[in-house]
Amino acid sequence: MWQYRYLRWIDWRTIPILLSLMAISILVIASTTGDLQETGWETLLTPYATNQLKWYLIGWGAYLFFAGMDYGKLKKWAIPLYLLMIFMLFGLFFTAPIQNVQRWYRIAGLTFQPSEYAKLIVVIVLSWFLERQGRIASTLRVAWQGSCLVLIPFMLILKQPDLGTSLVLYPIALVLFYLAGVHRRWILWMQMLGAVGVIFISLFFLGILPHETMRPYATTILKDYQYERLNPDTYHQQAAQTAIGLGGWTGSGWHKSEFTGRQWLPAAHTDSVFAAYGEEFGVIGIFLLLLFFFGLLYFCFQVTAVAKDAFGRLLSAGITAYLAVHVIVNAGMMCGFLPITGVPLILVTYGGSSILSTMMALGILQSIYSRRFMF
Repeated sequence: MWQYRYLRWIDWRTIPILLSLMAISILVIASTTGDLQETGWETLLTPYATNQLKWYLIGWGAYLFFAGMDYGKLKKWAIPLYLLMIFMLFGLFFTAPIQNVQRWYRIAGLTFQPSEYAKLIVVIVLSWFLERQGRIASTLRVAWQGSCLVLIPFMLILKQPDLGTSLVLYPIALVLFYLAGVHRRWILWMQMLGAVGVIFISLFFLGILPHETMRPYATTILKDYQYERLNPDTYHQQAAQTAIGLGGWTGSGWHKSEFTGRQWLPAAHTDSVFAAYGEEFGVIGIFLLLLFFFGLLYFCFQVTAVAKDAFGRLLSAGITAYLAVHVIVNAGMMCGFLPITGVPLILVTYGGSSILSTMMALGILQSIYSRRFMF
């Protein structure tokens, strides 16, 4: 099942990118969670930064395990993983809320967020399901069944509530449906629904639709707290844009940010890590960060191009879409183009569940890549 010899054939070009993203994360987390007056190693090795480093080491272990494992074995685990995911998501509603939401399990002092792993499991299950359908994938029956596989975890995650994570499942399903040749009309309706949603949100954030004027109509469908996320003038939205703006071209320098350093930027080491980074490293730093992400996603897309079978192509495409959506949404949130919904910036945002699920996904990609010449 696991063979170390396949580790020789992974795409080594991605390793420097991953290490660079991790180094950036440690720097930003250390800066945003430490004391501005501290000097020396205490400045870098804050408790949060140390914990992040621990999760990176665990993540590399998961990466190597899945890179050496035959990804084809995931087909056998698709249904058990899906059932386990549903059980874990449903079980959250019988636990005590953390930060007024039911997203995490607390076990032995550690928190565990099932929805982070649910995204990867949905990719695996949907890839397995669509590959099994073969030529009949274009029927409406397959479209309905595939959509139901996504809709169940979507509703459970939305109920937590976690709108951002649940919406990530939508573009993943759309990409996999398109590549598998699902009914064209079904894909067209999904594209139209997605376009309407993006346009509707854009009208709010461009100021064309006044937020308060639309409240009586929108709250007939959405709850008040959900609709408030469409407010482009919240403190969090304004603070994120202010932090990026203060960074200018070159930034204030590491551990020298005034706005973020005085804790005026909410969730600087989690949701707002992109904005915190922007203040310290400026536009040039942001360009470099996005260049790293572009390189990583480009190499991920190459895996889809060289995959040896339909399951590998679907699996790699779904994982790449999953990674790309996180980057686009998180950057868009911080720049004021999208509502802040708690979607992490992969490998940079503080959080063990996000790191572990991302490294598992990247390891699966390398398993597909290293077996590209097998028949």
